[in-house]
Amino acid sequence: MTEHTALYVYALLPDRPDAADGVTGIDGRPLRLVRVPGTSVAALVHDAAPTPLEGGDDQVRRWVEEQSRAVDTVWERTGSVLPMTFNVLVAAEPSPEPSPEDGTAAGTAAGTPVGRSAEQRLTEWVTEQAADIGGQLEGLAGRCELRVDITVDRTAATAGGTGGAAEGAPEGGPDGLSPGMRRLMEKQREHRARATAGQLADTLHAETRQRLLAVAEDYRDRGPTHRVAGETDVLCAALLVRREDIDAVGAVLTDLRARQPAVRVRFLGPWPPYSFIDTAHRARAEEMAP
Repeated sequence: MTEHTALYVYALLPDRPDAADGVTGIDGRPLRLVRVPGTSVAALVHDAAPTPLEGGDDQVRRWVEEQSRAVDTVWERTGSVLPMTFNVLVAAEPSPEPSPEDGTAAGTAAGTPVGRSAEQRLTEWVTEQAADIGGQLEGLAGRCELRVDITVDRTAATAGGTGGAAEGAPEGGPDGLSPGMRRLMEKQREHRARATAGQLADTLHAETRQRLLAVAEDYRDRGPTHRVAGETDVLCAALLVRREDIDAVGAVLTDLRARQPAVRVRFLGPWPPYSFIDTAHRARAEEMAP
């Protein structure tokens, strides 16, 4: 039987006996902890077949959301977590074929462990890496990730200036202009709006980054979470902050918005600190996949 000879791994976390109680994951599967004796670390898993999940885009998106919700739940309970990416499986080690000479499993005479279960393989790896994993969990305890997107609305940035009626247009509107001239003047207005918003964005970037770094423990530039027509990017960042400093980040952004009406702020989180995790544990887990 190979139906449940693998473990789907969601995260590594501090060993708390009740951390997974009542938590469900992908497709509502009940989750459990694999505890690692001699360490302070556990793994959040569900029993699985040794084959990656495959599906259409909508289905995969739903699975990823379900996985994220499960990780968020145990993070709230334990205060620290090292999430895995989607589709990380640790498979059982297949038993080698018997040796034709003596009918015994190859490697047994040399003392090499054979036919290890997925749980044995996972606990052995965590035991080997316990110091590094435990250090990361301790360093991230009480921390969360916030994501901040700041842009300048080009129309608002030019309001009251060159964003109004076209310079040189006859009174009463552009009725006397040819279609070609109207297009040219529209392009000129757009160019001026981009230039004005770009200058403001450049000025705000350094100032805002410095103020955010004063309240965050770490800062990572990111790509925009989404783009909006008519807006110019100021910064897109992930912040690592202590939970008690979330309001301080919000105060910086509120002050910026009050001083600069053309600024648009998107403030997301708190989440587990996905952007600030050493991903070596993920790579090693992926090596144990089927």
